Amino acid sequence: MKAKRFFSLLKQAVAGSEQDYTTGSIRKAVFLLAIPMIMEMIMESIFALVDIFFVGKLGNAAVATVGLTESVLSLVYSIAIGLSMAATALVARRVGEKNFKEAAHAGMQTILVALVLSAVIAITGVSCSYSILHLMGASDSTIAENIRYCQIMFGGNVVIMLLFLINGIFRGAGDASIAMRSLLIANVSNIILCPLLIYGLGPIPAFGLKGAAMATTIGRGIGVFYQVYRLFFRKGLLSFYIDQLKPEKEMLLQIVKIGGTATIQFLVSSASWIFLARLVAGFGEAAMAGYQVAIRLLIFFLLPAWGLTNAAATLTGQNLGAGQPDRAEKSVWITTGYTVIYMLTVSLFCYVLGTPIVNFMNSDLQARFYATQTLHIVSLGYIFFGVEMAMVNSFNGAGDTTTPTYINLVGFWLFQIPLAWLLSSYYIKEPRGIFIAILMSQFVTAGLSFYLFRKGKWKTVKV
Repeated sequence: MKAKRFFSLLKQAVAGSEQDYTTGSIRKAVFLLAIPMIMEMIMESIFALVDIFFVGKLGNAAVATVGLTESVLSLVYSIAIGLSMAATALVARRVGEKNFKEAAHAGMQTILVALVLSAVIAITGVSCSYSILHLMGASDSTIAENIRYCQIMFGGNVVIMLLFLINGIFRGAGDASIAMRSLLIANVSNIILCPLLIYGLGPIPAFGLKGAAMATTIGRGIGVFYQVYRLFFRKGLLSFYIDQLKPEKEMLLQIVKIGGTATIQFLVSSASWIFLARLVAGFGEAAMAGYQVAIRLLIFFLLPAWGLTNAAATLTGQNLGAGQPDRAEKSVWITTGYTVIYMLTVSLFCYVLGTPIVNFMNSDLQARFYATQTLHIVSLGYIFFGVEMAMVNSFNGAGDTTTPTYINLVGFWLFQIPLAWLLSSYYIKEPRGIFIAILMSQFVTAGLSFYLFRKGKWKTVKV
């Protein structure tokens, strides 16, 4: 009977529907939300692995270019995630209040903000690609050969923005399965297009590294087309219309307030990774290539946990909207428990099987050494990473995007970066010092997140 019930719930989670999770079993709610969210994040992480797998065959310079570009593109991801957090918080809160009309309106106004920002980013990124890569430490020859990759990725950033944002709207409405399907469609497209456009086939020319950017952008674009179809042509709990894009000052100010702080929250985190990438780049292309392979693998395992803890955001928002703060808190604790179990499993997996996985992803012996070293050290702190993610997503789901910003400032900029610089430059004097700093900062951010969550101020946030 238990197995039958499990597969019944699994089928329900994958099929999906927009739901109000303010009543009923919390564990069932976590399961129904978490399964498609985990699968969504697995799909997102596969993007990174597919790209680095095919690009890895083009040499360390190509891999380094992807790593440096992605480090800066993390700023775009930060804005996209920040806006998606605002959309999830606003939509979930309105759904909890049973105000479905305003829930849809909030989602569409957030899309308007994303479209404007992506246009600004595209113009700036394309025109400044050379300066960006040069600032990140790429050599002149590497830039000359691979600058088109950077320009295409920045020029097509709108698909990154919308893919994250629209998924945030569906998550807030309680339907995470659409987000999962959109990433699945985008991934399949990317897997097919990557080898075709990078290496060429028949009449299709080999575009090299530029082809990787083209494949990723087109793949994400196809996923966005599916999202738009679901928004406007498949009506559910919420109804979306083009007229809802008409600017409304009060709503836009609220989105900017919540989304702006959330964006700063992730910018603080992303900027720290840019700084770390710059430190690693100082040790040569092999170190940078190995580091990028390891980070892609770590993100592959980390994103499903992020998907799991996204359930805490939706449940927190909806239950606070329904005036049930205790149910919201219980939802977070249950989600945290599941996340810790998963992250412990990942840590053991990475430590035991990290070397053969790295060897499969890269053929350069020196790059393999650094990749394995990164994987073994950083994965040791993944349990703490899991706790932090669950707490931070609960703050974001409540509309309290300020607290995670302070957590990131302390954990990354006041602790991780100074320690990474000191260890790699003056004490250990090799990339290992950077990896150790990442590990230690995970413990600091987890402790701070846990303490602030227990204080409970997030329960009083008005959205």
